[in-house]
Amino acid sequence: VSAFLLNRSSDLTYVTAVFREYFGYSTARAEELMMRVHTRGRATVSTGVRERIEADVMAMHSYGLRATLEEDKG
Repeated sequence: VSAFLLNRSSDLTYVTAVFREYFGYSTARAEELMMRVHTRGRATVSTGVRERIEADVMAMHSYGLRATLEEDKG
């Protein structure tokens, strides 16, 4: 199960800060994911068991960001 952040008109610096604060990503990783969202429209921000990903998606919503959960294919 994966959590995807979807592009919307959010401040890029804010998105990077959320990735660093919530997920504990390094600045470089947070910026890489932010740019992927910005240029491709979405990025996988976490993977794992369903309960954890549901919590991550709800957390992204609480930060005002659009996120969705998707089952892994396979």
